[in-house]
Amino acid sequence: VMGNALESHRDSIYAARGMAIEGGLPYDVPALTVRRICGSGAQAILNATHMLLLKDYPEDKPFLIAGGAESMQYPHILYNLRGRRVGNSVVKYGAINCSTLPHGTYAQDLLHMALYDPSANMAMANTGENLGRIYKIKRKEADQFAYRSHMRAKAFREEKGFDDEIVPVEVPVPGSFDRTMLDYDTHVRPNISLDGLAGLPPVFEPPDGIITPGNASAVVDGAAAMVVCRENDAKQQGHDPLCRIVGWGVAGVDPKVMGIGPVPATKLALEMAGIKADQLDTIELNEAFAPQALACIQDFEK
Repeated sequence: VMGNALESHRDSIYAARGMAIEGGLPYDVPALTVRRICGSGAQAILNATHMLLLKDYPEDKPFLIAGGAESMQYPHILYNLRGRRVGNSVVKYGAINCSTLPHGTYAQDLLHMALYDPSANMAMANTGENLGRIYKIKRKEADQFAYRSHMRAKAFREEKGFDDEIVPVEVPVPGSFDRTMLDYDTHVRPNISLDGLAGLPPVFEPPDGIITPGNASAVVDGAAAMVVCRENDAKQQGHDPLCRIVGWGVAGVDPKVMGIGPVPATKLALEMAGIKADQLDTIELNEAFAPQALACIQDFEK
């Protein structure tokens, strides 16, 4: 069960199935692709949990793999082309020679299109700007929060804290036929400074907006997965569980402030688990935009 927020390639429609096969699982292991935008990976884990609780799996296959994968190298989408004669412009299952496309054909960047929410009539980043205004978050606070995130990630990486989690992958070197091993998260910027962050221009609401390339999530690729099972099944195979799933919560909010959603969802999860907020040692929050994350922290602490 794998989450995938948006199809970025022709393989994406087969996402979970392709991952299972490429990952070496037998053909008789079924697969399910889940989509809940940024929460797709978490939803995949929840779906796997539901399947275990409902015993919706073969008794001889009591282990489920759940997680998510994304490539944000989204393509451009062509409009006003289907049904028209294009000759050899379009290669079936392949690329497009744009220079030979008929007049009147136009393209739209799927990345920008997908990050625009028609229910809110604005881009997702603008909902982060809304939260910044509502919670009175200043540009300096957003930059400081982003700086702290990068520095913490850098320090933990240098302590080799991620080594047990990250699997190195071979990738092509841009502009050449060479390949290199990538063994760390390229989203982490180890050499940024507060002065450098302060000098970046607002992208979505210039000149007074607070979201910049430095305090927003990056356009990146990545994947992660975990094994989900019942405790007894793990111990029968000689494995000790690393954690327990004790509750979950899914909540809806006004689309214009979509980034505040983790707060009501977390409260629902805590209620199901019978846990109070002050009993939590560590909280992981999707930091889509620094003002969005700061708004969630403010609201949750109320």
